[in-house]
Amino acid sequence: MISVIAQQPVIPTYERASSCIRENKQFCFSWFTDNFDRVFEPRIVEHIELTLMAVGIGFVIAFSGALLAYSQGWFERSFAIFAAFLYTIPSLAFFQLMVPITGLTRTSAEIALVSYTLLILFRNTLTGLQEVPEDARMAARAMGLTKRQILWRVELPLALPAIMAGIRIATVTTISLATVAAFIGVGGLGQPIFNAIQSGFKTQFLAAGVLAVLLALVADALLVLLQRLLAPWARATTRT
Repeated sequence: MISVIAQQPVIPTYERASSCIRENKQFCFSWFTDNFDRVFEPRIVEHIELTLMAVGIGFVIAFSGALLAYSQGWFERSFAIFAAFLYTIPSLAFFQLMVPITGLTRTSAEIALVSYTLLILFRNTLTGLQEVPEDARMAARAMGLTKRQILWRVELPLALPAIMAGIRIATVTTISLATVAAFIGVGGLGQPIFNAIQSGFKTQFLAAGVLAVLLALVADALLVLLQRLLAPWARATTRT
């Protein structure tokens, strides 16, 4: 692997490169624009795919666990301890531990990334349900709603701000951790970061890092907009 990297110079056309690239300055904008579609665009798509799959699967598992814990109190402690244990495993170690089991595949990365979302999503969903005002439940029961109807029509809508907050935290966290997934060769923005560390090319390192941060900020902003669309009453309550 080292020999292959050594045969691939940072600047293939070194003698025709700009002075910024030859001197390996902090950031060369021309190189970034010239190589964006080749070096960064595919990695951004991979990063988004890794994040969406991890948060999506994690939400299904955590949401189901939170509903069960909400109706069966004994399950809360068991699931919380399990999710907390997974959350404490260092990311590099987690990815490496999965390799002998599922190989150098996206599955290995996704198992680790999903595991890191469980505690956040579970806690926020359960807390949101538990903090629904009792007056709202009493009013729903007085209207003749069943437990299932109260859950889906009253409790979950009122818990939505807390649930969305958990999704936002899990999404931003996953975008950050997904850069480490390049350690096992599954792509994402971590790939150009690792390549830049090995080659010492500052522009590639800085560009990939900034793109990862921007991706997290854009994802968080989109989720905030989604929350406002799904729960406009929460915004109105906050203003008052």
